[in-house]
Amino acid sequence: MEDYKTRITPAKEDAVKAIKDEFSEYNGYIFTDYRGMTVAQITELRNVLRKNDAAYRVIKNRYAKLALHEMGKDGADEQMVGPTAVALAKGDESNVVAKALYEAIKNGSPLQVKGGIINGEVMSADQVEALSKLPGRLELLASLMGTMKAPVQKLAATLLAYVESKGGVAAE
Repeated sequence: MEDYKTRITPAKEDAVKAIKDEFSEYNGYIFTDYRGMTVAQITELRNVLRKNDAAYRVIKNRYAKLALHEMGKDGADEQMVGPTAVALAKGDESNVVAKALYEAIKNGSPLQVKGGIINGEVMSADQVEALSKLPGRLELLASLMGTMKAPVQKLAATLLAYVESKGGVAAE
């Protein structure tokens, strides 16, 4: 018996190229099973993700596998089985996107996270969920700035108290 060979048509090549072009703009890919979601739920999720410079696309598994393979991002083939949609994240926003997905699940969406590829690392659904619980980049920066500002505030308050204790008048 001869080996089965998929016939490559220009339409298929164009579809894979289009997916590859879109995927190349992102570095985080979270694969989900969207079965049972209403159009309103998908639209709401897309709107939330769009605010975070992310996207949510229903994909054809075979084309997505080929596009990811051509981009050198292998290892997620087992996550792309059955109806699949992918949440695409840019930069350091992967955990914000994961938070949005798990928030949708918490709010009653039948969405299921299958896993993902974040910054080239293949992650299971449990690892993506753990990522969603981490603070975001902006939260970490705000915490760092608060920590850096605290000693200066304490010094200023101490100097002000010293000046006032010596009978000086603080400039207002």
